[in-house]
Amino acid sequence: MTAKTGKREGDPLVRQEADSRPPSAAADVAAFLQKARETPPDPGRSGRLVFALDATMSRQPTWDQACHIQAEMFREAGQISGLEIKLVYFRGFGECRASRWFKDGQELAAVMSRISCQGGRTQIGKVLTAALKAASDDKIAALVYVGDCMEENVDVLCDKAGQLGMLGVPVFLFQEGRDGVAERAFREIARLTNGAFCRFDAGAAQQLADLLKAVAVFASGGRPALQQLERQGGRGATLLLSQLPPGG
Repeated sequence: MTAKTGKREGDPLVRQEADSRPPSAAADVAAFLQKARETPPDPGRSGRLVFALDATMSRQPTWDQACHIQAEMFREAGQISGLEIKLVYFRGFGECRASRWFKDGQELAAVMSRISCQGGRTQIGKVLTAALKAASDDKIAALVYVGDCMEENVDVLCDKAGQLGMLGVPVFLFQEGRDGVAERAFREIARLTNGAFCRFDAGAAQQLADLLKAVAVFASGGRPALQQLERQGGRGATLLLSQLPPGG
């Protein structure tokens, strides 16, 4: 029996209240790794990622972090079999741009360093449309999206996400902060694409970098590539491998 409510811990209402509590960041990471285990790379699509970011005004600190993180992704994946990244970002009033494919982290970092964040509403629908085009024209291993909020019609987003799911393209969504509307939308997009959702904050920048490096390496070379990254001290690879079945 709880001291404040007088309810017994085994009562259905108490269990329901407990189940409704927001998941911890650790639970999000565990769920992310479990989903990554369930989505092995398609050899026909491996090595290519669409890396999408919200570039509205609130995102400048994370944009700067992403410039460094993507360079690390290239370096880690390049030691195995290479990586190509297409940058997609939105900002301002209706602006959403998709880059060419980059095979070099320095080139992409140079492009990103010239982009400034601008105020505006989210345009995640355009990101998903760009990913659909890339999946159709170029074949991609996954879409990675980093953002903090969602200001669009969630049903429209889910329709596009479902199309990506049908094409076998998982979406890995990383949310900065704890906006509840965005979290519900991101989790549903992840579910529809057999992707994953993970929350992070300013104090978890290194964890985000480690996980993104592991995703990039896994997309490029599967389990053997992750094992090599682990031998080099990659913490994200260690976490990912701990969730993979033997020989998976």
